[in-house]
Amino acid sequence: MATRASGRAASQPRRAKGEVLHDGFLRHANFRWLKIATIICLVSIASYLLIDVTPRHNGGSWYGYIMGTVGVGLILWLTLLGLRKRAMTRGRWSLKAWTSAHVYLGLSLIVIGTLHTGFQLGWNVHTLAYALMMLVILSGVFGIIVYATLPTALSNNRAEMTQVQMLEAIRAIDRQLHDAAQPLLQEQAALVRQSLEDDPFGGGLLARLSGRYPRGATAHAQASLRYWTADHPDTGKEPLEKIDALLERKQAMLARLRRHLKLKALLEIWLYVHVPATFALLAALTAHIVSVFFYW
Repeated sequence: MATRASGRAASQPRRAKGEVLHDGFLRHANFRWLKIATIICLVSIASYLLIDVTPRHNGGSWYGYIMGTVGVGLILWLTLLGLRKRAMTRGRWSLKAWTSAHVYLGLSLIVIGTLHTGFQLGWNVHTLAYALMMLVILSGVFGIIVYATLPTALSNNRAEMTQVQMLEAIRAIDRQLHDAAQPLLQEQAALVRQSLEDDPFGGGLLARLSGRYPRGATAHAQASLRYWTADHPDTGKEPLEKIDALLERKQAMLARLRRHLKLKALLEIWLYVHVPATFALLAALTAHIVSVFFYW
């Protein structure tokens, strides 16, 4: 027993000092990188207030150059996270630690970048670089929020079903609808056919992000059949009641699938802003640095 237990212990990865099992990247090592980033921000603000720059603080002063160099160095390091994800290591520089540093040091750029400008902004490439930096940071903050909140909602909505299983459940309902619609009148069957042709992925990106599908053929078919039943009370209702129940089930399954697609889109959409904005920031930074050293 002792040998088996020691073997299991040896096979388990060793955790770095201060690292807690299942600790998220935001809380990594008891908020180590939040503390480091806070100290950097406080030192930067104190130095800005205590150091006298003539005639005033600006990006072209010696202090502005120092803050700018620190900011550029941080930005270049932060962009390496994508490459860092390809190497899985543990300990002090685990991916979790690197991601935690990425988040908190990225937020510290708000202070560092703003102090670098000396609050002197205008319509030029320098302000463009600052604006792109803020866009990258804000999109990153949005990404942190969705990754902290949406996975649980995604799991709860799926109810242990995969996306493929949801689609198969809809197809199974469609097969039942097809069979149940055989005795219907032509105009009634046409409404059911609209539901059968309803595309679960239709509506485009805006519909997927909002979760609203105002032109849903299934909802339209169900409402139209109910109106038809109300206008023809003497017509046999048994086939229509079965169709109505199937359409109700299909709407519920479509709603679950579309909530799933919405949550997945929200988890991914921020990257379509964050990554391109990062490359745009690097280009603007290059133009900013070149213009400073060659034209000022």
